[in-house]
Amino acid sequence: MVTDAEREQHAAALRGLLYLACPDAPATAIADTAEAIARHTSEAPRAPVPQAAHLNHPKPSSGLDPLDLTGADLGDADLTDTDLRRAQLGDAYLRFVDLTGARLTGADLSGAKLTGARLTGAKLNGAKLTNADLRRADLRDADLHFVDLTSAKLTDADLTDAKLIGAYLLFVDLTGAMLSGADLTDADLRRADLRDADLTDADLHSADLTGAKLSDANLTDANLTDADLRRADLKTASGVALPMGAKWDAHTHWPAYLVPLVAEESDEVLPGVYRVRGEPAPDRTPTVPV
Repeated sequence: MVTDAEREQHAAALRGLLYLACPDAPATAIADTAEAIARHTSEAPRAPVPQAAHLNHPKPSSGLDPLDLTGADLGDADLTDTDLRRAQLGDAYLRFVDLTGARLTGADLSGAKLTGARLTGAKLNGAKLTNADLRRADLRDADLHFVDLTSAKLTDADLTDAKLIGAYLLFVDLTGAMLSGADLTDADLRRADLRDADLTDADLHSADLTGAKLSDANLTDANLTDADLRRADLKTASGVALPMGAKWDAHTHWPAYLVPLVAEESDEVLPGVYRVRGEPAPDRTPTVPV
């Protein structure tokens, strides 16, 4: 007896196979054909399912036919430059898939397994990648504006020059990640794990790094202007310059060489909350009458 869960798993696998075999077929035809075949999982096929005839129909040009590839197995597939806007790819198996230049705007990839995937130059703006596994993924030059990567795993991922403006990166694991030249302006990095990450030349202007772990991270020439560094751990980070306009508190751990300078150049703006001055401090050298 085939259970509903087994039937759905079978349908998900079929959706992936049908998409790879008929990438230009309408999304509804792929989903309907897969579902029709899955309904007869325990039976020997007697005739082709009638829904399969629609696989030869032209794909709508309006872009209002999002694919349902939830749970599909597309591992190792070559999906270079494919149009997967608003596609449902939740929990999909996408290990080592090549999505170079793919359009994934607004796609749902929550829980997807993208270990080692190639997403160089891919457009993922507004996509949902909560709890996705992107360890060792290649996201160089990817467009990740306003992407939701909450609790995603990006250990050792390459995000060099990636655009993460306004991205949601709460609780994200970016240990050992390459973020050189990445644009993280206004990004939400609360409680993010950035230990050992390379943030050389990264733009973290106005980023929220509350409670972020930055031990042994490389912040050489990184822009932390107006960042929120309350409870952030930068004690063993390298290359940290005085961050103009940044907020901090008693729980912020600074590199030893910055501790006296930060204290000297900051003002209390709220009880227990301090802000580094946004301009050079006035000269307090005593004047000597001539």
